[in-house]
Amino acid sequence: QVQLVESGGGLVQAGGSLRLSCVVYGSMFSFNAMGWYRQAPGKQRELVASITLGGSTAYADSVKGRFTISSDNAKNTLYLQMNSLKPEDTAVYYCNIDPHGTGWVDLWGQGTQVTVSS
Repeated sequence: QVQLVESGGGLVQAGGSLRLSCVVYGSMFSFNAMGWYRQAPGKQRELVASITLGGSTAYADSVKGRFTISSDNAKNTLYLQMNSLKPEDTAVYYCNIDPHGTGWVDLWGQGTQVTVSS
């Protein structure tokens, strides 16, 4: 059974940086796509970045130019480098997978909390 374990969150001042990691257990690391979601208090979960098996990336407008998604297949790990953080980036961040190109699965880890102070 696939398990997603996120880490790397924390408290940072506005303008600072964090790197999130997501380790995938229980499956070969060759999904059609992987992505990072976030959920702020009182808001819906939103997709902020994704990467395909071929390495193509996509970003939400709100993070474009500041966040970078990447993966290390040898380590079964997905990353999200977050620079120039803003208070509105405060949220719980989750990774997710689209194994076969048919959509994101309903499989969520515990997430990692990112808090950006002004």
